Amino acid sequence: MIRVVVIDDQALIRVGVRTLLRSEPDTELVGEAADGRSGLAVVRETRPDVVLMDIRMPEMNGLATLREISDDPALSSVRVVMLTTFGLEEYVFEALRDGASGFVLKDAEPDELLRAVRVVAGGESLLSPSVTRSVISQFTRRTPAMIAHPGVKELTEREREVTAWVATGMSNDEIAARLVLSTETVRTHVSRAMLKLRARDRAQLVVFAIQSGLGPPA
Repeated sequence: MIRVVVIDDQALIRVGVRTLLRSEPDTELVGEAADGRSGLAVVRETRPDVVLMDIRMPEMNGLATLREISDDPALSSVRVVMLTTFGLEEYVFEALRDGASGFVLKDAEPDELLRAVRVVAGGESLLSPSVTRSVISQFTRRTPAMIAHPGVKELTEREREVTAWVATGMSNDEIAARLVLSTETVRTHVSRAMLKLRARDRAQLVVFAIQSGLGPPA
């Protein structure tokens, strides 16, 4: 059972998510809140698998709440998906850098929201190539000089190569096809790179790779 908390100041959104999760046999809503501060308390109390959280909220916004969750060792297993009605470009880099596992627009189809919950609960992230391009674009505008992550020097040559392709938004299957490797081998390299760079998930690995100048490869 995937345990979920929803944090959103719009009651209609909370009701919709609650109804949707109750309709599925593998999901359970274990808590909800209307602002970031009370939402953080709910997350700490319930320790859910996934948090669905709005970005703009009273008391404490979604980005500040995300940082509190990411910085708490007791919540290291909690995955956060940001809910938004706004364009990704304004928030995507900061949210991914601070530990978000992906984004879902509030007007997305119900199946898309359920897929997001299941994907991040399984340890993956919601990063399409278009979102990855947005991360690269924002990083280029904000930080002209690349600052390599200290863990990059621990990567093997193959791990660096695979991580660079991860930073393009490619899936493990796509990377495997390009490098003529098995998907399981690519998955192993990605896992080792995440461990060495201390990335919370694949989404944060992309940010670290871009900051370190590893992606995208030519």
